[in-house]
Amino acid sequence: MSGTVAVEAPARLLLSPPDVGDEERAALLEAFDSGWIAPLGPSVDRFEAEFAARVGMAGATALSSGTAAMHLGLRLVGVGPGDDVLVSTLTFCASANPVAYLGARPVFVDSERRTWNLDPDLVADELARRAAGGRLPAAVVAVDVLGQCADYEPLLAACAAYDVPVVEDAAEALGATYRGRPAGSFGTVAAFSFNGNKVITTSGGGMLVAPDTDLTDRARFLASQAREVAPHYEHAEIGYNYRLSNLLAAMGLAQLRSLDDKVAKRRRIKAAYAAALAGRPGIELMPDAEGGEPTNWLTALTVDPAEAGVTATELRLHLDGCGIEARPMWKPLHRQPVYAGCPRIGGEVADEIFDRGLCLPSGSAMTDGDVDRVVTALGERLDGR
Repeated sequence: MSGTVAVEAPARLLLSPPDVGDEERAALLEAFDSGWIAPLGPSVDRFEAEFAARVGMAGATALSSGTAAMHLGLRLVGVGPGDDVLVSTLTFCASANPVAYLGARPVFVDSERRTWNLDPDLVADELARRAAGGRLPAAVVAVDVLGQCADYEPLLAACAAYDVPVVEDAAEALGATYRGRPAGSFGTVAAFSFNGNKVITTSGGGMLVAPDTDLTDRARFLASQAREVAPHYEHAEIGYNYRLSNLLAAMGLAQLRSLDDKVAKRRRIKAAYAAALAGRPGIELMPDAEGGEPTNWLTALTVDPAEAGVTATELRLHLDGCGIEARPMWKPLHRQPVYAGCPRIGGEVADEIFDRGLCLPSGSAMTDGDVDRVVTALGERLDGR
């Protein structure tokens, strides 16, 4: 009697899933058994200290999300109601939403083609124009897009000329460098994310870092409901419930200690994609900035349909049909309905990257076979099959 043997389809390959293992499990259990369950404890203290040392900053405050870190960072540099804040337009909404939380208005600034990051020339021109009109922005938010640092040398020089603070959104860039300095070491404050898809994860969480411990101490106070020192509950100002739990901080410590390996793996994945796609007409990977080493949190490419014979959307849908997750590049914030009416400076570069961009699976837990699977699927569609 003959029968048909069912062939199990391979598991769906995700864009950037958590890369966790026995070390994280052991760290969580150790923290649990210690009795420090609440959002304070020795794991939080160690995580903050080791993280600050890793990014070369004096202080760090562990928080419930990268968005919380952005919110507190903007508040710490003085952003408030009625202010304008210059923000990279090619990014996720969490880079701009905290501006709105504080009653301020984001002003979206275009990318430069050579890094896909905030264009420092546009920022310099806008600051000069605003200085002449007597209305400087309260801050500039620079995003390290997909784990590649912005061009900070001219950007910081332009902002320093007008005493405008820079808030670095390094959510995707832990482990990256710019001219030998680590991501997160360039702004008055900087924010990192430990969301489940980031380079390292605490399931959910974030970190605010600064070269001045007075700022991170202030962030810790605000993140703890701004509770004053007293035997009773005393509050003189509005605070937030933003602290990271001791359990998740324990997981973060284990993840931080394997950061170099995780970043190296993501870089190898990009190199494999680059080698496989070399010479393909109309396909260009996100450029690596001169003088920088990105994390390659996500490997992204652009597709010129006139040359490639396929659009980014068609390529994405083909990958989806093969059980492979891919996503468009960030839709620029100046095109988001929630920010309709906000000013923008340029936008054509970011628009083109969004219209032609595609992010490929890049997680550090990917195997060589996973990468080959993506490469094969890309080749099928690019070859018209």
